Amino acid sequence: MLDKLTTEKRNESTMKLDQLTTKEVLQLMNKEDRTVPDAVEAALPKIEAAVEQVIATFRAGGRLIYTGAGTSGRLGILDAVECPPTFSTPDDMVQGLLAGGMSAFRKAKEGAEDNPDLGARELEEIGLSSKDTVIGIAASGRTPYVIGALDYAAAVGAATVSVACNKNSAISKHAKISIEVETGPEILTGSTRLKAGTAQKLVLNMISTASMVGVGKVYKNLMVDVKPTNDKLQERAKRIIMEATGANYDAAEKIFDQADGQVKTAIVMLLLDVPKEEAEEKLRNAEGFVRSAIKA
Repeated sequence: MLDKLTTEKRNESTMKLDQLTTKEVLQLMNKEDRTVPDAVEAALPKIEAAVEQVIATFRAGGRLIYTGAGTSGRLGILDAVECPPTFSTPDDMVQGLLAGGMSAFRKAKEGAEDNPDLGARELEEIGLSSKDTVIGIAASGRTPYVIGALDYAAAVGAATVSVACNKNSAISKHAKISIEVETGPEILTGSTRLKAGTAQKLVLNMISTASMVGVGKVYKNLMVDVKPTNDKLQERAKRIIMEATGANYDAAEKIFDQADGQVKTAIVMLLLDVPKEEAEEKLRNAEGFVRSAIKA
């Protein structure tokens, strides 16, 4: 079975990897990595379909759940944990599940990925519903844990998406939307944390970011729903207000305080010269889209 997966094949250009200088190894890795964006580009139509599904899920009050094993699962968690600080999402709106639990993030529990019932059980434990979207991630495209999760998701009526790095993968047959990014043999045979992992990270970046754009958490190219929970993020929030409105630092700082740290509200207050309550109402009526709020 494994010998049919391109991610498991030997890379003909790296057969003498152990004889190369450090510089040559790095140059070869860089050359191979440059092929990844092209492979992702070929999958853009399916990625677009996944984003549209996630946007619909969010608008309906549902959640995005990533599930995977090993590197794939860890990448889902990395993407999920960045959503609250970047977009002020509730902690449960985007989640990452990893075969073997969170302790497997630091220490691999390879056997956990072979249990399809575990994938289903972990979704059951978080109360998966038909309003949610589950994205199963597996470089090989054959991980039983992911297949079990996708089958359970389909059974409860949740939307299903798969992300694999091999064509005609097994998990594609268990998802409504199948994303297959064929990254080819790794420079180190079978080490799918390399090109395959990079491809998965790019795809997840696209899905979460484009979906947040689609639900109004971005104005122009600014993260206007940033959660300013520390000094750095508070300063970033003020810079965002300045960029969005043309205000100077002092004005941005003042309106930031008046808006109780809500960047969107501060922007609407400044652009329309309205009090906080009116800005909040305009944003509610515009479903959170700043551009629509300031035109209303």
